[in-house]
Amino acid sequence: MPVHLPVPLAANLYPVPGVRIGVAEAGIRKANRKDLTVVLVDEGASVSGVFTQNRFCAAPVQVCREHLALNRGIRALLINTGNANAGTGADGLARARSGCAALARQLGLAPEQVLPFSTGVIMEPLPAERIEAGLPMALADAGADNWLRAAEGIMTTDTVPKAFSRRVQIAGATVTITGISKGAGMIRPNMATMLGFMATDACVAQSVMHELALELAEASFNRVTVDGDTSTNDSFVVIATNQAAHAPITSLASESGRVLKAAMQEIAQKLAQAIVRDGEGATKFIAVRVDGGNTADECRKVAYAIAHSPLVKTAFFASDPNLGRILAAVGYAGIDDLDQSRIELFLDDVHVATRGGRNPGYREEDGQRVMKQSEISIRVDLGRGSASQTVWTCDLSHEYVSINADYRS
Repeated sequence: MPVHLPVPLAANLYPVPGVRIGVAEAGIRKANRKDLTVVLVDEGASVSGVFTQNRFCAAPVQVCREHLALNRGIRALLINTGNANAGTGADGLARARSGCAALARQLGLAPEQVLPFSTGVIMEPLPAERIEAGLPMALADAGADNWLRAAEGIMTTDTVPKAFSRRVQIAGATVTITGISKGAGMIRPNMATMLGFMATDACVAQSVMHELALELAEASFNRVTVDGDTSTNDSFVVIATNQAAHAPITSLASESGRVLKAAMQEIAQKLAQAIVRDGEGATKFIAVRVDGGNTADECRKVAYAIAHSPLVKTAFFASDPNLGRILAAVGYAGIDDLDQSRIELFLDDVHVATRGGRNPGYREEDGQRVMKQSEISIRVDLGRGSASQTVWTCDLSHEYVSINADYRS
């Protein structure tokens, strides 16, 4: 079960003017499941995306990058689950492009105005003919209020759909933001086996959209890790339909830009944290904060070392206060001139280590009390400066092994 992650309600997800969504059961891998989603975007929208840094990236990631670079005006997204279309070579690229062409024909668009996304099993041919056959059903289903169905339609090993909305005032106009994501395993920074889609009716110049997508990802999806594996397919796309009644945002440093980015960042962080809360077999949600670094980069290194460590994660699963594992991770994070005598370690309100050694007042029963909680915070102070960074992770359980051992069956 996910950690404190309720199933979203369709009534709480606001339609975004200029966006319609359709979902179908195309039988891409298994029958009787939502596995094909189309997102239709009105003409004039601004669109950008951030993708995996895995050099062995999937065919749809390659095609998305190509189509965005052409700047033809993105009008549709084509999303399938059940098959990742990764590790499929030239044939996979051809099948990704054929899906774009098929949807473009249905909509009277150029194929370059369609972005493809796939998630699922790697190194199996994408059943392009099933996708094309399912497009009429998905298009017939298209509506403005289908965000929850879309969140369900992009799931793989997720146990619950992930979707959030909010409205905000920008220059006197009401602006809507809605986003969905999927992901539960093969998750680590630099994106993960995740798909994220966020739309707003805010008016945003295309020239700042890539900066917006990068900054949103950096503060959210690049701050989560489940198992330390970077996927081949991760994609995060941001759409601004430019239909709200305010002047176009041409700088994120403007008042309107700051308000919009803060609101969208709130949704992005909720989506990213939902992925960790639904981590495969997760029983605990853990925030790792590192303070007192010389730079944000070294704080991230330490935070990720802790959050990636199988020894740390399994200790949390067992509620075993074997907290020397955290100190060990701090030590191997890659800070060559780290002074261990300045390190402080806290587990929620419990002061575990001081000046690099066990705090004389620390009691193991206090550490165990915190580790039995379903939500836990780890805080490390490096005693080197004023920089600070936070990442989010989960424990590693027996069920994680079972899910990934049986994933293809």
